[in-house]
Amino acid sequence: MNDYVVDNIFFSCAEVTQRSEEHFVPEHGLAHIYSGEIRVVDASGEYGFNPGQSVLFSRNRLAKVTKHAAADAPFRMVTILFRQDFLAGYYATHKPAAAARKDVLTFGGSPLLDSLFQSLLPYEALQDPLPAELTRLKLAEAVTILRTLNPAADAILSDFSEPGKIDLADFMHRNFSFNIPLERFAYLTGRSLATFKRDFQKSFRMPPQKWLLERRLKEAHYLIAEKKLRPSDAYIEVGFENLSHFSFAFKQQYGYNASELTR
Repeated sequence: MNDYVVDNIFFSCAEVTQRSEEHFVPEHGLAHIYSGEIRVVDASGEYGFNPGQSVLFSRNRLAKVTKHAAADAPFRMVTILFRQDFLAGYYATHKPAAAARKDVLTFGGSPLLDSLFQSLLPYEALQDPLPAELTRLKLAEAVTILRTLNPAADAILSDFSEPGKIDLADFMHRNFSFNIPLERFAYLTGRSLATFKRDFQKSFRMPPQKWLLERRLKEAHYLIAEKKLRPSDAYIEVGFENLSHFSFAFKQQYGYNASELTR
């Protein structure tokens, strides 16, 4: 797999199906699939995107991504990330439309978007960042097109709020399988790390590290025993960093190797 980053534009190419690691998306972004297919899993469900489709996603999201190459072409995608400072400047002179907020917006084939993404292809081979003024022009062009195609894009792009304090237990039950630091869990639930640990103890009667380990092992046991996943696939699904750590923890928890469940 080859990845290229040109300033705020991220190019991705994969010759074979590849399961990427968890993604924490800190900025609003617009992704376009040139070839192949992408499957995205987050706390709300699973989504699939095909060639010619574009998707606008909101910031501060956790997602797992699988990229599938086409039979006759590699997987190719480009993502434009909209930094908060750029969007703040843009919306200082553009009034956002009143629209209901959605975390994800999907766009089918559009001459405007097709033209934008075709114009980005020559930059894929660049080794140096784009000139700042050209970057701003491309970002402004992308935002203008999105707002033209669907005014609801404003509800995402003009949202500069930080995560508020939410139900910690509900969030953890939906997101335990993401392998991110406790500091990130704390941020996404609208808490400082100290408050997160204190609230977690109240909700689960144990420290977060211990609960995460037990919850992930329980899910892995289910996936291997009931869904017939291989341990080498299950450990990634539930958020372990490597197979050796997972195998050791599984044996300690259950008294037998995970591989014994597959016999």
